[in-house]
Amino acid sequence: MRDGTGTADERRDGQRAGAEGSDRRALLRYGVVGGASAVAASLTGTGVAVAGSADDGVSKRYARGVARMKEIAGEDALATVEALEDIAPDLGRFVVEFGYGDVHARPGLDVRQRQLVTIGALTAAGDTAPQLRFHIGAALHVGLDAARVVEALIHLVPFAGLPRTLNAVAAARTVFEERGVRVEPIEVEPGGDRYARGEDKLREVDGEHGIEVVESLNDVAPDLGRYIVEFSFGDVYARPGLDMRQRQLVTLGGLIAFGDTAPQQKVHFNAALRVGLSPRQVIETVIQTVPYAGFPRALNAVGVVREVFEERGIRAT
Repeated sequence: MRDGTGTADERRDGQRAGAEGSDRRALLRYGVVGGASAVAASLTGTGVAVAGSADDGVSKRYARGVARMKEIAGEDALATVEALEDIAPDLGRFVVEFGYGDVHARPGLDVRQRQLVTIGALTAAGDTAPQLRFHIGAALHVGLDAARVVEALIHLVPFAGLPRTLNAVAAARTVFEERGVRVEPIEVEPGGDRYARGEDKLREVDGEHGIEVVESLNDVAPDLGRYIVEFSFGDVYARPGLDMRQRQLVTLGGLIAFGDTAPQQKVHFNAALRVGLSPRQVIETVIQTVPYAGFPRALNAVGVVREVFEERGIRAT
């Protein structure tokens, strides 16, 4: 019955929500919620199976997310979430539970690989400087050195363009300065036959299909085809600092976040498999972009992956 302050069920729901909110705040600040520290510790190992059932409680997912955030970005990782407590606490909970407790905690890609995908997605998205700074810091924290972080940004020029890459490098510079990180830039002596070098790298990454794509431009925009070979592959892909698998992770993160890039995604999903990423890693790359690019772009990318797998006779499961 009503007593002027809501039904008994409504009061119980409010009390339960308040208790859960208090537990989340305590976990943020102290890492302990009635044994949640033990739960978190047990869920941070490599290759952990991620529960997805409806009875996977809020506290368990939240503890897993907090543990993952601290593993990826250190003890200060939760400052952004704490800052949401006064205006959008549920948004903060979604960041922890879904972004990190569900997605970042999945097996299939290691923590460095996930940061490369994320940096690719955020750079391509543009207007994400705070998030990009966070994940550049996370990349350093999990063991990518500064030069390789910068190399990941340089790799995105053919896909995201110079303005977005320049903005991303500015974000990286801020992170390096705040952390006192000294960068030893990777410099490549210019020269040589850029077209021959690019053609060799294009064949390594894309096979003969890549050459066919370039040749298909000869009747309408031959210089565009030449730029693809000379610049994208002769200058950028041929650089040291990242291996081909890492470059494809960065590339796919960027292309998925952009959206409207299905033909290019198809080329680079094939390339990812060609250079040694497994089908599972390809799928995980798409899933990793969801918190940063959203479900629609990820679902569109899965449609492209499905087509690639079917053409190659790959079973997704």
